[in-house]
Amino acid sequence: MRSYVVYADQTCKIVDDMPMPKYGDYDALVKIESCGVCAGTDTKIIHGKFKGVDNYPVVLGHEGVGRVVEKGAKVTNFEIGDLVLMPYWSDVPEGYYSGWGTYSEYNIVTDAKAMADDGLTPDAFAWGQCKLPADFDPVSSAMIITFREVLSTMKRFGFESGKSIAILGLGPVGLSFVKFAKLMGMSPVIAMDIQDEKLERAKACGADYVINTKNESMVDAIKAICPEGLDFALDAVGYNPFINQALEVIKSDAKVCVYGISEDMNTNVDWSKCPYNWTLHFHQFPLKEAEAGAHDQIVQWIKDGVLDPNDYISHVFDFDDIEKAFDIIKRREPAMKMVIRF
Repeated sequence: MRSYVVYADQTCKIVDDMPMPKYGDYDALVKIESCGVCAGTDTKIIHGKFKGVDNYPVVLGHEGVGRVVEKGAKVTNFEIGDLVLMPYWSDVPEGYYSGWGTYSEYNIVTDAKAMADDGLTPDAFAWGQCKLPADFDPVSSAMIITFREVLSTMKRFGFESGKSIAILGLGPVGLSFVKFAKLMGMSPVIAMDIQDEKLERAKACGADYVINTKNESMVDAIKAICPEGLDFALDAVGYNPFINQALEVIKSDAKVCVYGISEDMNTNVDWSKCPYNWTLHFHQFPLKEAEAGAHDQIVQWIKDGVLDPNDYISHVFDFDDIEKAFDIIKRREPAMKMVIRF
């Protein structure tokens, strides 16, 4: 089969003769139909900047959607033909290392519940591998992985109805935070970016206020909107200076939340201008059981027409053209979620 691989010198290519994944009694073989491009994690692995990924070459891709084509003897919760989210190929061939491996034509899901029922402990990742309704589009459904991550992370951060929030970074992740904050009843929701097009998208997602931080001071603008201070300030893109800026505009016992992953792994925190009591909360690797807990809500919003994954997708490329997606990231061209179609 074919897989997309990054090497230690940061070069990437499609490997045409990758061995097929091997599956066990509790696993199912999945034919991949799409995989979302994660501009954060994927590019940081390519640049050698993702914490915990130290050995190369790495088989990339972690936002996969596919259909079950074969299954092991003890699989009871997946059937042939099921549309499934987030396959994970941990046992990649010798000489390669796993970056979840979903930029591949085939991958694996594991029946975590069947394993647990038999007294076994599945890999934590398996709990996030869920079925989708059969009529869901397999290409746009790649966005559901981001939706689940965002909604589960909001719960971890402790977001509440009626609380104020400012969100920096309006890519597909940041816009999902905006949308779900409004659905949760947070108010006001302030959306911030340096691109006017993204600010318009945030308005469409329900943002009460938008701030172009390239043209005006984030601190001054937020103080004008919330003179009493914010309950939550969220970095959804990975911009370390945001932490100190946010500390100037939060109220007592508020929280500065960091979800976006910066390649710069350190910063100096200046709390001279903030209240005495506050919390800095990093949550940069969503828990798979928590994601599974958000799954049904996301699916229901899509069924009800409250949420449309296509609104967050700007580009779809065939697997042969995967480099076009990463070229857009390298050139910093405006883009939302990009999806690779198999």
